[in-house]
Amino acid sequence: MSIDKSSPVALRDRLDAAGLGDIDEKLRAGQRLTLDDGVRLFECDDLLALGWLANRARERRHGRRTYFNHNLRLEATNVCVASCLFCSFARRKEGDPDAYTMSLDQAWNKLRERADQPITEIHIVNGLHPNLPFSYYTELLRGFKRIRPEVTLKAFTAVEIAFFADLYHMTDEQVLRRLIAAGLESLPGGGAEIFAERVRQKIASDKCGSERYLNIHRVAHRLGIKSNVTMLYGHIERYDERVDHMLRARALQDETGGFQAFIPLAFHPDGNRMRKLPPPTAADTLRTHAVARLVLDNIDHIKAFWVATGVDVAQTALWFGADDLDGTVQEERIYHMAGSDTPFILSTGQIRNLITAAGFEPCERDTMYKVLQA
Repeated sequence: MSIDKSSPVALRDRLDAAGLGDIDEKLRAGQRLTLDDGVRLFECDDLLALGWLANRARERRHGRRTYFNHNLRLEATNVCVASCLFCSFARRKEGDPDAYTMSLDQAWNKLRERADQPITEIHIVNGLHPNLPFSYYTELLRGFKRIRPEVTLKAFTAVEIAFFADLYHMTDEQVLRRLIAAGLESLPGGGAEIFAERVRQKIASDKCGSERYLNIHRVAHRLGIKSNVTMLYGHIERYDERVDHMLRARALQDETGGFQAFIPLAFHPDGNRMRKLPPPTAADTLRTHAVARLVLDNIDHIKAFWVATGVDVAQTALWFGADDLDGTVQEERIYHMAGSDTPFILSTGQIRNLITAAGFEPCERDTMYKVLQA
């Protein structure tokens, strides 16, 4: 059943029937949503009513604009000392089946081979390799800048920054400063998982904790580095823990203003130690993007990462609060090793067609959301 936007009375009745009337009033008055409000949004049975509220918030910010970029994804190594239950990508040591570590030339060739493509961003995340020197990472960045100085390097999650600091006997800030000197310009949001310690201790007990994750982003923002923040959903977390995760990101954004986008990441069970769990449904994915748009009133962009959600669901999420489809995402391995059956690349033309077909206006952007081509 659709919502009749031509009838304010019918709309109010629909929202009241869904138990969202008072939340609608708070949103209209510019009041922030609370933990209880967020949980009620997740528990609401009327997905379309929730979607309508989220789409209204999205269109107030961005109209029908939907953003994407021409990016290259690089995972230079999947050797990783962490033992996250949900991960299908990592291998514990060199020599394990499917373990790999690219040489610097192999990594740089991923960009050289695309000399004819107007790539504006390289997105780099890796396993936590215990035996590589820190110079591997700094030279990795410098090499990309030598090949194409204008490309933006969005590299290394906060979990990687913490790992570097511990392994190479530096502070988190010292690591960031040295990476910035080598060409780092933005941090990806990976590694956040769920901030609730109950869950984090069960699924990712040997990676940096939530407070350190947030503080690394705090330091990065102070140093002038913008970043994203993610949330892994659809496994063993509760709704209140999802909302708590959003509220903690919102609080840091109040403090620093450095988050550009929030990215819900759907759990994929294939090939990992949580394989007995089902993946989140399409409805849960749409609901999660919608709640994020309504709770995160100070983060400009909600990203529907098509590699994780599937192309069709990501396209639909544009009506549920999302305003960004990420980008071409060439070479992504983490989700595909976890069973994602999405394409390994979408061209900019395909992304434009997906956005237009959904009723929105495609806007190609750079990493900092400067519009390059509308």
